[in-house]
Amino acid sequence: MLRMVTASLLVGAMAWSSSAWAASTAPAEVLTAGTQKILADANGRSLYTFDKDQPGKSECTLLCAVAWPPLIAPKDASASGHWSLVRRWDGDMQWAYKGSPLYTYRHDRNPGDVTGDGAEGVWHVAKP
Repeated sequence: MLRMVTASLLVGAMAWSSSAWAASTAPAEVLTAGTQKILADANGRSLYTFDKDQPGKSECTLLCAVAWPPLIAPKDASASGHWSLVRRWDGDMQWAYKGSPLYTYRHDRNPGDVTGDGAEGVWHVAKP
């Protein structure tokens, strides 16, 4: 559950998360987690989808995006096949798979962790 935070804490969180987002690269692999295949970023971090997103539009902003950092695409990225780009509220471009924006989860510590799967009933690992 989100708690109210002061403006200075929110600004600090956004500054931290913006630098973390910039390090994200295009999804690069499919991992096997248990018996399922899932999408992962270039560092092996599991990728997630959010049920509240609309096709081609991210609804996860501000504090949501601190816990669920969007998979930001580099400036020269281009869509290909099932991979597309979604413009975020702040102007950054985010990777999407089959129209669903992709995110990592802040509490996944190691490559292949899927601790966010099923969170709040609206977060799910992204599957190829």
